Amino acid sequence: MTDMMSEPVPLAELRNMYVSFGGVHAVDDVTVDLYPGEVVALVGGNGAGKTTLIRTLSGAYPADSGEIRIDGETVDIATPRDAKDLGIETIYQTLALADNIDAPSNMFLGRELITRWRTLNDSAMEAAAREVMARLNPKFENFKTAVESLSGGQRQSVAIARAVYFNARILIMDEPVAALGPAETIQVNELIQQLKKDGIGIFLISHDIHDVFDLADRISVMLQGKLVGTVNKNDVTMDEVLAMIIIGKLPAEVSDVEMEELHG
Repeated sequence: MTDMMSEPVPLAELRNMYVSFGGVHAVDDVTVDLYPGEVVALVGGNGAGKTTLIRTLSGAYPADSGEIRIDGETVDIATPRDAKDLGIETIYQTLALADNIDAPSNMFLGRELITRWRTLNDSAMEAAAREVMARLNPKFENFKTAVESLSGGQRQSVAIARAVYFNARILIMDEPVAALGPAETIQVNELIQQLKKDGIGIFLISHDIHDVFDLADRISVMLQGKLVGTVNKNDVTMDEVLAMIIIGKLPAEVSDVEMEELHG
């Protein structure tokens, strides 16, 4: 008899997902999953369906059919609020920060802490921001500066701290290092490593294969709405993943000639 207790349960599962727009299958029978402390990259060319797929998890798009499970339980995610209530947060490339206010105010934007005199409890919000940032990014010190003057990496820290403070367990990160320089990219990489240690699962959407290999544990490749396959990063080369993205074949299915043509 097998020991069922030893089987870890995914944080999130998207099973047999279908999404269509005007008769076109943007997502066509796709299944992916995500475990605690793991980064799964979703990659594919423009129109592959990766963003549409993940927006069903964030509550932005309804799926035509399929099943979403969180901690093994089937859930109904009809709105972004439903997703947030399940601990799912999206860190968009634009970060959705209010430039003219500081990091603590951004963390609590729309969920401000209030004193018993009905005034903003700035000290409590700053203390909470310092506490979560001490874990995520100990080098962060600009708690009283408007975020518009922060570096890209620091801004990313603020957006992630906001999600984590409000109990996010599943993060969707859309091109998190796309506009960052090398030093800031390293900073975000360190942030992601810390999130993994805390048991948070991350779906990473990226066009950059180098970023994917730097950050991901597993890579799910989509082409024309379908899942080509999911591979462990350590088991494949960049060329093999590129072949999945462009040709739509798993590494074992790609011929030497097809691989050479990729570089032609």
